[in-house]
Amino acid sequence: MEDKEALRARLSSEEFEVTQNAATERPFTGKYDDFYQDGIYVDVVSGEPLFSSTDKYDAGCGWPSFTKPIDRTHISEKSDWSLGMHRTEVRSKDAASHLGHVFTDGPVSEGGLRYCINSAALRFIPVADLDKNGYSEFRSLFEK
Repeated sequence: MEDKEALRARLSSEEFEVTQNAATERPFTGKYDDFYQDGIYVDVVSGEPLFSSTDKYDAGCGWPSFTKPIDRTHISEKSDWSLGMHRTEVRSKDAASHLGHVFTDGPVSEGGLRYCINSAALRFIPVADLDKNGYSEFRSLFEK
C-alpha cells in the first residue's frame, strides 16, 4: 500500500480528499454523474474492480448511483454518524478508500439499494479496454 505522500502526489487533490479523508464532491460536478458508457468502475487508488455500468442508473441525486457492486467482497461498509444522521459508508476492501454511501431508496426491482459514489473515487475502464488493463474476467458482464 502506498503511503499518504505518494498517494497525494499521484492523485488529484479532490481524489485524495475523497478517498483518504472521506470528503464528498459537490453534487452534479463529478465526471461520472451523467456518464453512461459501457465498462467498469475501479478504485482510483488500487484499481480494485467495484461497479459495472450495467448496474448504474440515474438516481437524480448528483452522484453516480449503482444498484450493487460487481462483487460484494470488494466493498466494506461501516456506520457513519457524521452530519447528525445515520448513514452507511462504503469503502473499497483492499485500499480502504472512501467511496460514498449506500442507501435503501434504490430501485425495488433491483434489490432496493442505491450505492451513491463519488466520481473522484473511481476510474472508468471502457469495455474495449478491459483486456489491455487486466480486467478481462469482467467482459462477460457485457456479453448478451
